[in-house]
Amino acid sequence: MKDHNFTTAFTVDQTPEAAFAAITNVRGWWSEDIEGRTDKLGAEFNYRFRDIHRCKMKITELVPGKKVVWRVLDNYFNFTNDETEWTGTDIVFEISRKSGKTEVRFTHVGLVPEYECYHACTDGWSTYTNGSLRDLIAKGKGQPNVGEPMNETERALAL
Repeated sequence: MKDHNFTTAFTVDQTPEAAFAAITNVRGWWSEDIEGRTDKLGAEFNYRFRDIHRCKMKITELVPGKKVVWRVLDNYFNFTNDETEWTGTDIVFEISRKSGKTEVRFTHVGLVPEYECYHACTDGWSTYTNGSLRDLIAKGKGQPNVGEPMNETERALAL
């Protein structure tokens, strides 16, 4: 059976340890509106973007230089019929060395094309991972959300 979970990956010249440090610095690449610790196993944190999306994550796996996993404990979307679509899904960052570079593979396990939010969510994750997180690792500075839409999908939802 084909894997329908959303997955994307990128490579950088920095070390796996640098990638791991950036991933756990969620305020540096996803959003400055994060409450709670994002770098400790078992910690929980909350994400919020206006009244459009909010979720509560629990860090369920933290392997320095190799892997980070978040479990979505609670989720709310104001633009889907099922406001809780992400609840119970896992967000996985796998870090590995490939051909002298560091690869970061992002998979949102459970984010599938059948979800009403799929287009908006995959667009968002691509913006934040392949853009902002990659820049945080490679250049030392990401472009986290500071309360304003970051891509066309977010702009449309914010109207």
